[in-house]
Amino acid sequence: MSDCGCDKAKAELEEFLHNELSAEQCQDIREHMANCDDCSAEHLVGITLTTKVKEACQEKAPDELRAMILGTIEKLDATA
Repeated sequence: MSDCGCDKAKAELEEFLHNELSAEQCQDIREHMANCDDCSAEHLVGITLTTKVKEACQEKAPDELRAMILGTIEKLDATA
């Protein structure tokens, strides 16, 4: 396979991180990153950011806040 180049690798990095590309496209980007320090660094930043966002999204609102929000939704549904 041929080197896809930095422009293509960076343009498709988000899709690559989320496994939204074909197997061939992923392989092209992997091969490019194996030989490109700049794109490999971008990839590492993307992995780190994606991991941190996933971790942050695992937090649960306090029970009191959840109850207040659900109560408000129920009141709005009752008046609709």
